[in-house]
Amino acid sequence: MNKLAVIGGTGIEQLEGLVVYEEHQLETPYGQPSGAIQQGRLGNAQLLFLHRHGGAATIPPHLINYRANLWALRSLGASDVVGINAVGGITSTMRPGSLVLPHQLIDYTWGREHSVDEGADGRLLHIDFTEPYDNRLRQSLVAAAYHSDIAFEDGATHGVAQGPRLETAAEVRRMARDGCDIVGMTGMPEASIARELGLAYAAICMVVNPAAGLGEEPISLAKMHEILQRETQVVRALLSSLVEKYYSE
Repeated sequence: MNKLAVIGGTGIEQLEGLVVYEEHQLETPYGQPSGAIQQGRLGNAQLLFLHRHGGAATIPPHLINYRANLWALRSLGASDVVGINAVGGITSTMRPGSLVLPHQLIDYTWGREHSVDEGADGRLLHIDFTEPYDNRLRQSLVAAAYHSDIAFEDGATHGVAQGPRLETAAEVRRMARDGCDIVGMTGMPEASIARELGLAYAAICMVVNPAAGLGEEPISLAKMHEILQRETQVVRALLSSLVEKYYSE
């Protein structure tokens, strides 16, 4: 049976309803993960949870050890990984408060440790990344959202910026021309490393602000956190529906 892991982002420091019975502090070939991995039960399903920014939310997007995080989750038996991201909305349908299940991405990051392939075994690790999100897992999220009558956007192109600063208005205009619908900072290389490690990966994105230059007012961190507080409850409801339908024992 498939085993689910959830990687929490901004606003999802803990997974409400998760009954934790063990915490794992692991060392991997790539160093330490962002923090302790919680193992527990959500409803009738076993689940792993890791907060990618660390327990105190102190690790910025460009310094997260994505390789160690995903290696550790796989070593604990995860087969499926759902990453949760807070993002800005670019296209008009991606308004603050929207929940988005993206189907494509464009990587604008640089300088991150983006692969587990270090050439040690004498072969090149060329993964097929045509469809960056696992279709089975993404469709399971879609079905779970419909099952629980949760409003969401089915499909979007997720632009992943370097951070930790927010984007300029000109950068957002370029992303719009490239076809991006939303912009965040943590979607890559998380998705591609998961593929390299043989993990099914999909993302849940919470739109917390209009991207730079697209709002009527300057971006407000206070407003972003206000929307996050509301949307995290929706994300938790979606995860509960997902585990009930597909991971219950």
